[in-house]
Amino acid sequence: MNTKIYYTLTDESPFLATQSLLPIVSAFAKTANIDIETKNISLPGRILAAFADTLPAGTMFAGKPVTDDLGFLGKLTLDPSANIIKLPNISASVPQLKAAIAELQKNGYALPDYPDAPATDEEKAIRARYDKVKGSAVNPVLRQGNSDRRAPNAVKNYARNNPHSNGVWNDSVKTHVSSMQANDFYGNEKSITLADADTFKIEFVAKDGAVTELRAAKPLLKGEILDATVLRMAELEKFIAAQMEDAKAKGVLFSVHLKATMMKVSDPVLFGAFVRVFFKDVFVKYADLFKELGIDANNGLGDLYKRLEGNSKEAEVRAALDKCFAAGPDLAMVDSAKGVTNLHVPSDVIIDASMPAMIRNSGCMWNKNGELQQVKACIPDRCYAGIYDEAIEFCKKNGAFDPKTMGTVPNVGLMAQGAEEYGSHDKTFIAKGEGVIRAVNAKGEVLLQQEVAAGDIYRMCQAKDAPVRDWVKLAVTRARLSNTLAIFWLDPNRAHDRELQKKVEAYLPEHDLTGLDVKIMSPREAIVETMTRAKAGLDTISVTGNVMRDYLTDLFPILEVGTSAKMLSIVPLMAGGGLFETGAGGSAPKQVQQFLAENYLRWDSLGEYFAIAVSFEQVFLSTGNKKAKVLADTLDAANGRILENNRTPARKIGELDNRGSHFYLAMYWARAIADQKDDAELAAKFAPVAAALEAGEAEIVAAFAKAQGVPVDIGGYYIPKAELLAQWMRPVAKFNQVIDGL
Repeated sequence: MNTKIYYTLTDESPFLATQSLLPIVSAFAKTANIDIETKNISLPGRILAAFADTLPAGTMFAGKPVTDDLGFLGKLTLDPSANIIKLPNISASVPQLKAAIAELQKNGYALPDYPDAPATDEEKAIRARYDKVKGSAVNPVLRQGNSDRRAPNAVKNYARNNPHSNGVWNDSVKTHVSSMQANDFYGNEKSITLADADTFKIEFVAKDGAVTELRAAKPLLKGEILDATVLRMAELEKFIAAQMEDAKAKGVLFSVHLKATMMKVSDPVLFGAFVRVFFKDVFVKYADLFKELGIDANNGLGDLYKRLEGNSKEAEVRAALDKCFAAGPDLAMVDSAKGVTNLHVPSDVIIDASMPAMIRNSGCMWNKNGELQQVKACIPDRCYAGIYDEAIEFCKKNGAFDPKTMGTVPNVGLMAQGAEEYGSHDKTFIAKGEGVIRAVNAKGEVLLQQEVAAGDIYRMCQAKDAPVRDWVKLAVTRARLSNTLAIFWLDPNRAHDRELQKKVEAYLPEHDLTGLDVKIMSPREAIVETMTRAKAGLDTISVTGNVMRDYLTDLFPILEVGTSAKMLSIVPLMAGGGLFETGAGGSAPKQVQQFLAENYLRWDSLGEYFAIAVSFEQVFLSTGNKKAKVLADTLDAANGRILENNRTPARKIGELDNRGSHFYLAMYWARAIADQKDDAELAAKFAPVAAALEAGEAEIVAAFAKAQGVPVDIGGYYIPKAELLAQWMRPVAKFNQVIDGL
């Protein structure tokens, strides 16, 4: 019986690249009795799964019956034999969700519209289904283990020999981070650790004493950390107005940096506050019109313009918006040529991608004239803003990092079993009025509560004890394997971190720490220590919670190797299997735009290459399949040659793109298998494959280049058509014949 590796079908450029790469991987895997089975966790796939019971029997999607593939994989993570390769997927904002729904409807799927303001029970039920799909719906299901993420040695060595630019820094740079100093999530957080197993429900108690249940009772485990906090909207609006004035006075761009995709409940509301305050006069004057048109500031300026189209007052409102632009500070731009600002779409400026890019660009973002300009980076909540503040101040004092000499910063991240899922799931609420939101246990006792006013954002999070124990163990294991300083980033001034630190201090002595250097530092101290060491060429393991894991595994890779897409991300599942994550999808939308315009895909699949190699290694470790070990070792060798010979995608037509890189992977991998001495059968099978690819190299690469430079029709952004994908992503018959012949 063949072993199975489950490979996820996702969205945008990673999905396009899969059409070219997966036939290669599947063909090679079969020679070792390994089957690659796909599971669709794309945004449209998740939408259809959410409404599967309402669709006609036998409804098909992407050539298969509609099924809940994410649910299947979630159950699989609890199986010790699980082996899953997970590519970046869309964590959908509301505009993205609506666009995907519209495309599905256009393709004949009988789906209801997304209700902006559900009034009836039916509309509320529809909205609830869609809300389970948007935001970070995938990661909490699949991440049933903690994260081990690092730059592979081959990637690090390539960056040292082929350094990218990290801009120029000095102490005259005016770029800075601005955050609230009170009444944010950080300042209001309360946290407890459960002494015994219990349950809790969440209630809103209005000022008049009326009680509304916000969340039904759910179990709590012994030793679980439970937090509750609130960000006060009135204070946020004052903060935004003050920062607008300060940005204008200082002559820097005004920008907001949030996570409106992963933190799907809280951060779109924060984003909407920036839109509302920046264009306050317009939202006040045209309140009735905006209500009539269904305009929601949380969806951004782009949605506002779209809903205005054709309205009799469109020109009048646009003129009023232009007055606000003129009166306010200059906005950072997403696309200067198209007039797309930092406030257009909530999912356009995601903090873990936007802040590292700004730091790489000498602390600058693009202005309306298409020029780089220094910035005020507004990160309202202080929970994680300090790491970016310290990073910017470090660069001002010490200059930019040099990729040729800087150390590396791998990360061990606490994320198993939904740990620290802030602002994204069923414990985040927007207060409907003045009162109290509280967590109540099975006996009716109040565990945690926060006073709220209308519009305030209340959020809770949980961190179970078992994932914390596993996180500490993984950190010690990584420190031992690499003989590297490991720092737990925990803030003694923050309630959640104080509870977490108690556990870390209790669980560290369970391990042999002889000869190891393990520290606990506040995030501000930790990033200064880590950057100081990196500047000196020293490595440091960052051991952090879930959100900071997300931020640091973009920040340091972008400074070290120029991208976070080439990282090796292993999630040892707590049940014993493995989840292997690939790349970073932040630039995927722009890459699709370029592909559609020029038939040039610059997505770099190197992350997939590394993930596939460790996935094959997992097969060997779990089953003893020696052929799988050969595939793993030879793929590692091929990855090295990809980097040594610079066969990763470039950025513009006429150069090697994603499909050409896949050809070189196949050629190098086949040659490595043909030349290895551990398995004569595999060597004999791949010798003619390697020879054929090497003999056809010039012709095949030229054919890939010739295909570039023309507009591409794939039949849909979210739902491309299979026959068109095959045409554009596998355009060279000679190459296909060799691979398919395996």
